Amino acid sequence: MPGPGLLAHVLVSKFCDHLPLYRQSVIYARDCVELSRSTLADWVGQASALLRPLVNAIRQYVMAASKIHADDTPVPVLEPGNGKTKTGRLWTYVRDDRPAGSTDAPAAWFAYSPSRSGEYPQAHLKGFRGVLQADAFAGYNAIYERGDVREAGCVAHARRKFHDLYLARRNEVNTEALRWIGELYAIETEIRCKPPDERRRVRRERARPLLDAFVTWLRSTLSTVSHRSDTAKAINYALNQWAALRLR
Repeated sequence: MPGPGLLAHVLVSKFCDHLPLYRQSVIYARDCVELSRSTLADWVGQASALLRPLVNAIRQYVMAASKIHADDTPVPVLEPGNGKTKTGRLWTYVRDDRPAGSTDAPAAWFAYSPSRSGEYPQAHLKGFRGVLQADAFAGYNAIYERGDVREAGCVAHARRKFHDLYLARRNEVNTEALRWIGELYAIETEIRCKPPDERRRVRRERARPLLDAFVTWLRSTLSTVSHRSDTAKAINYALNQWAALRLR
């Protein structure tokens, strides 16, 4: 029967240190400790059940915030019987307003889904009321249409598309786009952890005019590039986020 220390070690090794159970079994065998993968899997499953109340408490705390950040990432998942993997999704919902001067404890709640269908974030966020900062994934649209969740566009996602183009093939457009975004980031760095009223004032006085000018530049630049190019896609993505990026 495993003690709490051994269970914690197995779980941390699997989920934090990316050591799958079959590798852990081999490691223990080197010290003459026979722990089969099936035994370790049973422990992980039972520990997960015991931790469910804690997971639910974290979810309740995260969803009680007035603003949360959401994102998803693809994860390979074994597909039993086929000898290969399929792509699942790991959803992350974060409550962290420390950059805005909040003293509330940060927290993250994770959820898995077998695909990226919009039904999953819609179910995850059922009951949430407030501001949702996320990318432009269409699966969030039904959430915004409810009227009790306001969209906050993510500049980092818009920047990533230009940055990927910059790394692949540097040119005047993606270089200039990153410069504009860099100036916005510099303002955010100055006001990080400042009181909300001060952050709002600085954003309206300095960031808002800069963002307006950036959007004007994006629109004028769009007419000079092929509408099928990756650059045009990056510009349209940023422009489509404009309403959500606006500083109120």
